[in-house]
Amino acid sequence: LVAAVAPRGTWCGSCPPRCVCASNILSCSQAVLSAVPAPLPRFTAVLDLSHNNVTRLRADWAPGRLAHLHALLLSHNRLSFVSTEAFTHVPHLRHLDLSSNCLRALEENLFSDLTELEVLLLYNNEISTVDRTAFENLNRLRKLYLGQNRISRFPLELLRDGSRLPQLALLDLSANRLRHVPVGELQALPAWLRDRLYLHGNPLACDCALFQLMARGRRRRLSAVVDFQEELRCALPSAPAPVGILALAGRAPLNCSEAREAVLEAHLGDTVTLSCDTRVRGARSRHWVTPGGERVLREGGNGSAALLGNGSLQLRALRAEDAGTYACWVAGPLLNETLYVELLVHNFTLHGPHDTLNTAYTALVGCILSVVLVLIYLYLTPCRCCCCRGADKAPPPRDDSINSSVLSATPNHAVGAAGEPGRSRSASGASVGQNGRFKAGGTPQGTPRHGPRAQRKVSDPDSVSSVFSDTPIVV
Repeated sequence: LVAAVAPRGTWCGSCPPRCVCASNILSCSQAVLSAVPAPLPRFTAVLDLSHNNVTRLRADWAPGRLAHLHALLLSHNRLSFVSTEAFTHVPHLRHLDLSSNCLRALEENLFSDLTELEVLLLYNNEISTVDRTAFENLNRLRKLYLGQNRISRFPLELLRDGSRLPQLALLDLSANRLRHVPVGELQALPAWLRDRLYLHGNPLACDCALFQLMARGRRRRLSAVVDFQEELRCALPSAPAPVGILALAGRAPLNCSEAREAVLEAHLGDTVTLSCDTRVRGARSRHWVTPGGERVLREGGNGSAALLGNGSLQLRALRAEDAGTYACWVAGPLLNETLYVELLVHNFTLHGPHDTLNTAYTALVGCILSVVLVLIYLYLTPCRCCCCRGADKAPPPRDDSINSSVLSATPNHAVGAAGEPGRSRSASGASVGQNGRFKAGGTPQGTPRHGPRAQRKVSDPDSVSSVFSDTPIVV
């Protein structure tokens, strides 16, 4: 059996020399070791090798399977190389400390064998390159410390959609070489993750989007912002030294202004979802209170307001009276939180990308079209009176229409000078035939007479009446 505590420099059972063994804890800290001692007891659960001179962690550092090892401490060594097979024999490791070493790159699938790892400390190294697959299979990782390195690219793939590190609740990227961060995608992250996303100490470039991200975090009392306000600085082209990100409000040349927190705009008839962006992870209960004081407690429902499984509130077929401030009440194991979302409902519908005309614009277009139609009617419509008769002619009689010559076989004779029927005169002496046709040349020039039947209109030789009869009527 192993003694409860074996003094350093003595050998007691299977405890390595220059180490201290206490139950299943093996401490070899500050033992001036250049390699991992061997052999290691198989019952070791915690192995402390910190503050030594270990430079390489090969695949054979643990020749046998250490099924009980759950914590490995290798901080403050001179590690510059870690084999991709170094963790094959420690599959149940939950805590790995590689901080304060000389690591420069995280190779492909470096930690993929540590499927139960929860805490990984890599801060205070010289890491400048991180392979996209370095953290594959770390489905239980909750805390990742990458601060005080030389990382210049934000590893967004670690956070996007939560597919690679689904349990990640803390990511420390402080004191690196980041100049730009994906503000839009970071703002879309849940508040419980933004509460533990540390970006202070980076040479970030100033812009208003970055300012608004930090300003929202300050209003929400997020730890990553509130606890490190003085170290959240950025570079302005015109400033000789970095300035505080939270001091950019109204400062030239950017003149940034704070965006309103949780304001959602919608239109009549829309369906919207109000997010309960809480810092509380694993909340025991939550409910919403509408502007009218109505509480929405249960999921689903057939009304216009429904509580979703993720804690969001869905509003269907929006009405004007649905506008107002909604409150989300969250009860967690350590704290309670109340969030407010302001909903603005515009008093017109928006059915699609091409139906964007509001009421005023529609009225203006209607007035313009009306004016154009009136101008077309006034100036482009042909004038019938100017085309059909001269200025010196009297208007045609109402009873002398085309129907009279078509429907009647009796010819209409001109009235003579004495008023007797049967006579027709012309300048050349030619007689007028059926439907006003002249049998000889010349133009009829009758003497103008007064009265309702004083003058007949000469019919067109190609008029419709000539179709019905070819038999001449002799007078």
